Amino acid sequence: MSADAHRDRVLILDFGSQYTQLIARRIRERGVYCEIQPCHLPLDAIRAWGARGLVLSGGPASVLAEDAPFADPGLLELGVPVLGICYGLQWICHTLGGVVEKADDREYGRAKLKIEREDPLFGGWAGGPAERSVWMSHGDRVLRLPADFEVLASSDHSPFAAVRQRGKPVYGLQFHPEVVHTEGGTELLASFVHDLCGCGSSWSMAAFLDEALVRIRDQVGEGRVVCGLSGGVDSAVAAALVHRAIGEHLHCILVDHGLLREGEAEEVDRVFRAALGIDLEVIDARERFARELRGVTDPEQKRRIIGRLFIDVFDEAASRLGGSEFLVQGTLYPDVIESIAVRGPSQTIKTHHNVGGLPERMRMALVEPLRELFKDEVREVGRRLGLPEHLIGRHPFPGPGLAIRVIGEVTPERLAILRRADAIFIEEIRRAGIYDQIWQAFAVFLPIQSVGVQGDERTYEDAIALRAVTSVDAMTADWAAIPHEVLARASSRITNEVRGVNRVVYDISSKPPATIEWE
Repeated sequence: MSADAHRDRVLILDFGSQYTQLIARRIRERGVYCEIQPCHLPLDAIRAWGARGLVLSGGPASVLAEDAPFADPGLLELGVPVLGICYGLQWICHTLGGVVEKADDREYGRAKLKIEREDPLFGGWAGGPAERSVWMSHGDRVLRLPADFEVLASSDHSPFAAVRQRGKPVYGLQFHPEVVHTEGGTELLASFVHDLCGCGSSWSMAAFLDEALVRIRDQVGEGRVVCGLSGGVDSAVAAALVHRAIGEHLHCILVDHGLLREGEAEEVDRVFRAALGIDLEVIDARERFARELRGVTDPEQKRRIIGRLFIDVFDEAASRLGGSEFLVQGTLYPDVIESIAVRGPSQTIKTHHNVGGLPERMRMALVEPLRELFKDEVREVGRRLGLPEHLIGRHPFPGPGLAIRVIGEVTPERLAILRRADAIFIEEIRRAGIYDQIWQAFAVFLPIQSVGVQGDERTYEDAIALRAVTSVDAMTADWAAIPHEVLARASSRITNEVRGVNRVVYDISSKPPATIEWE
């Protein structure tokens, strides 16, 4: 969405935190448009953007390091409210003459915040308790504030947990208001954007949809556009959105690469061709993908191979159609932040199929209408486009498909085992009525053979890991406490119905330190 579309907007400067996207998400929840740009954005560009307020994110670096990320100090003199979070606070204090030092003990986790002074920043907390549970995550600490700063709140280990520059709307927080672990964090950010920055609530999914349609039409004109459908929510909504914008100029393609879930190809065909009347072609590329993936065990190599083949198939399909100029992809915000540091110095965690596995040269330009959205925002857009709820509510599915849920080499035999085990797990979750309470649930094939006993005979077969997590936006996630009886039924059915499996385990790792997917 262009910045000019909204007069009330906030600019977030990214110092590398994996939570930067969460700041944007929380601000959007208040109906305020925002964008994320790298911390080193030139001052002229910051001024030209016309933000009503600036947020400086946290980050993994230390302001004491020689290569520490820094912003232009002039942003503190623009006359708009500034909120520095964690590293952002330390950068402000360091820049304005305060002293930052390495903390004796890294403070990570919950802390009690004590309000020391009333301030408009705490307007959303009016009438609430004087102490709040907040989330800390920092290795440095502010030892001495700049001369013209005052303390607003403290904690046991952070005497300067919230500070303000006297006479100016420049604030700093040592804790992270954007994470769900901070009590009242959303209200605090709301006070900043509404009360201090003066932003109204003009941004919504309805507003996004209206502008997205215009932006798509402006980008593609009368060009021919192809879109890959996978059965997942992201590609489905992207396809429906582009179809709403350009109609018959869109040609959808389902690449059956043998990495789809059970019955997925049939469902996509039924929904898009029969129900929505969208032009759809199904391409059988199973043998081609299987051949290219043979012997490959590295997950990043899998992703790149799949991304390259995916584009090759589209190039060939477009050629048969007489040439297509644009390719639609359902890239989302979390895909971008976990793949490449496109905004700031964030660390790469893993390459996503949509944004990291494309060849350097491709014949089609990308159309990524959902690139700035989180999953729940995408679902809302899908509902506004009239997509069926059972499709909108489906759990996320990775671009590389089941290939990254087979640990080690991907073979047709392993995929068949995984596909059936996954279907059984989902069936049992739905039967228990807890599917919609879970962000993502799936099975993983583990090439770890172990001894078992089936039918009074000794077996030596593979294992299946079951994974289910709860989350709000996939940036953090907790393992789902599925009732034991549901797990027991799923395990019993998998070991009885899926030949080649004699052991089922349940993954109880949260994110962090793990990721949601295994690869």
